[in-house]
Amino acid sequence: MSRRRYVARGVPGGYRIWDNKGRRWWGDHYELCPDGLLTELNGAADQQRITALLKRYRALKR
Repeated sequence: MSRRRYVARGVPGGYRIWDNKGRRWWGDHYELCPDGLLTELNGAADQQRITALLKRYRALKR
């Protein structure tokens, strides 16, 4: 069984995305993990789709 590259992990105050291949945090800190992002991480985990979702949610935070 292969490990997923990106996973949402709980951290104090919310969630962050962990990159298993790069072994580092990826993206922003979220107080709540957006449903669309969580669905993509737990599903196909397409990197381009994840990046697009992150940009969308980052723009909404402004």
